[in-house]
Amino acid sequence: MIFTELVIENFGAYVGRQIINLRPSGSPLGHPENNDVVRPIVLLGGMNGGGKTTLMDAIRLALYGQRAKCSNRGNLGYSEFLKQSVNSHATSADITRIELSFEDVFEGNWQQFKIIRAWKRDIKDGKDSLSIEREDRFDRNLEEHWDEYIESILPLGISNLFLFDGEQVKELAELDTPPPAVVEAINNLLGLELAEKLSVDLSVLVNRKRKAIASKAQLLTIEEIETKLAAKKQDREQLNENYLIIDEKLKQAYKKRERATTKFNKQGGKIAAERDVFEARIQELNSQLENKRKDLIELAESSLPLGLIIPLLNNAIKQGELEVKSQQFKQAQKILAVRDRKLLDYFDTISLSPESIDKIEFFIEKENKTIADSIKDAGDNYLDITEKQLQQLYVFSGDRLSLETKNSQNIIQEIERLTTQIDNTETQLASAASPEDYQKLIDAVENTQKAISKYKTQYDIAKDKVENIDREIDRVTQELNRKLKNYSEEAIDKIGDEHIINSATKVQDTLKVFKEKLTLKKLNKLETEVKDCFLYLLHKSNLINRVTIDSDRFRLKLYDTNGQLFPKQRLSAGEKQLLAIAFLWGLARVSGRNLPIAIDTPLGRLDSSHRNNLVERYFPTASHQVILLSTDTEIGEKEVNSLRKQEAISQEYLLKYNPDKRQTTVEKGYFW
Repeated sequence: MIFTELVIENFGAYVGRQIINLRPSGSPLGHPENNDVVRPIVLLGGMNGGGKTTLMDAIRLALYGQRAKCSNRGNLGYSEFLKQSVNSHATSADITRIELSFEDVFEGNWQQFKIIRAWKRDIKDGKDSLSIEREDRFDRNLEEHWDEYIESILPLGISNLFLFDGEQVKELAELDTPPPAVVEAINNLLGLELAEKLSVDLSVLVNRKRKAIASKAQLLTIEEIETKLAAKKQDREQLNENYLIIDEKLKQAYKKRERATTKFNKQGGKIAAERDVFEARIQELNSQLENKRKDLIELAESSLPLGLIIPLLNNAIKQGELEVKSQQFKQAQKILAVRDRKLLDYFDTISLSPESIDKIEFFIEKENKTIADSIKDAGDNYLDITEKQLQQLYVFSGDRLSLETKNSQNIIQEIERLTTQIDNTETQLASAASPEDYQKLIDAVENTQKAISKYKTQYDIAKDKVENIDREIDRVTQELNRKLKNYSEEAIDKIGDEHIINSATKVQDTLKVFKEKLTLKKLNKLETEVKDCFLYLLHKSNLINRVTIDSDRFRLKLYDTNGQLFPKQRLSAGEKQLLAIAFLWGLARVSGRNLPIAIDTPLGRLDSSHRNNLVERYFPTASHQVILLSTDTEIGEKEVNSLRKQEAISQEYLLKYNPDKRQTTVEKGYFW
């Protein structure tokens, strides 16, 4: 199957007649089996609220009519939904129309089909008109049996696995077990419901045969039980309808609470609620800041200010060293003068020649002159510093002043850090909501929580009622089967239907075993496909080694390369979404159905790396036809250029929304 064209006229935000070519390029008819289909992607860009989801609804509505699960239908009846879908600018005489053309194999050949649904604002008979064209001719037989025909090629139960949106993927990614609707779709997609349906049909046949051999009195009893059973089933339908309505209300209540909580946080509600904490934090930081300033003042009262005159201190040390050295020379000069006099007197007492004595006196005078010159070079003695005082100056200007300078720098850095923290905290506190706004915000959050509590109670009650009525139906069904079995056994030897009844039970047992084996076979293949798809999308070959899916609720488990269970919670949000997409992709592969895939808002909450993996690995290969409805931030300029480089895009459209007129038109091209 392949979609070729979508025409929408006066539907939703789309005014007038808008035509979108959905045919992938590559072959004249775009048949999936043709190897020359190389551009499967049809890309439609639009801003939020610009009509992307409306296009998806149009496809669903064209295919399934009253049974379609459209996004904004909710609990509306079909007639009311059609009325609300009419463009606000359309007159009562204007026609609202959806035309979906596709190609599929019919009676052994590829043929062209067109579904046409049309209605006016004043709907007659409460429904739209349906026309089916096959090979450009109206086919009345297909119109009358359209629901049966579309179920044979794209059953409603599996449509959400091929026509899905980013929110659906997000929900599936967060759940440990797929929701009931997805479980039912999986059973249909894998063909597992056929054995169950055949078993049910056999039970109906057996009951008919048993009724046929029962007496008139027995029939009255059976009919009474059947009437009771029919009443229970009718009650069950009403209870289930109410349950589904409440379930939808509960989901909406959760979404409203999420929006209210987000608004509460963005508009300063959370900060206002924690005002005391922020004020206490500011007070604590100010106290720490004051202590640090006191520490700095204490340092300033010590020798730290000397750091301002380091050059002067260095000059003083140099001058002090010269003066101390001069003092040492003067002391030495006095001592040496005494010694020299004694030495010369001693020379007079010994026998030395006059020449020798003259040489010794010349040497002594030369040494004394050297000392005198050194004293003269020391300059003026204006510091009058002692050697002890010089040592103290060394200590102050060296280790002590360096340590105090380092301590002061650390304190200054801590003061700057505390000041920054105070400023940031005060800025946050300044963004807190006012008491009046805070009250409104907290009231909105509390009201949504009350609504959740209210609907949760109603939900639990409704669920209990459905479960109770299910038990009642099972009980009455068992009673009916028991009566039928007893009555039939009393007269079984008189009736030739004994073989049918006994064989049916055996067939049902065989079908049960068959279904179990078929389920295991399908799930084994699905596990392999999901693992391969996940690793291919994730681009991490060593993250997991095995995927298992249980046969009851299709719960999925991951195992690492060591064979240990890999909890799903260890995956990032993006990896969980890739796993959900891999699950849908694997299902499509195992089903063997060659169907188009349409995805609304495909990359909503993915980071850049995971987004690139989807763009490069999933979209070009997901199916022979992939319809993408995206905003400019999901498939941006980088992503669309990547897809163009891969030659994966066949058609590009821009849904241009005019907010003043609240209208959308379809134009060729994309955002870039």
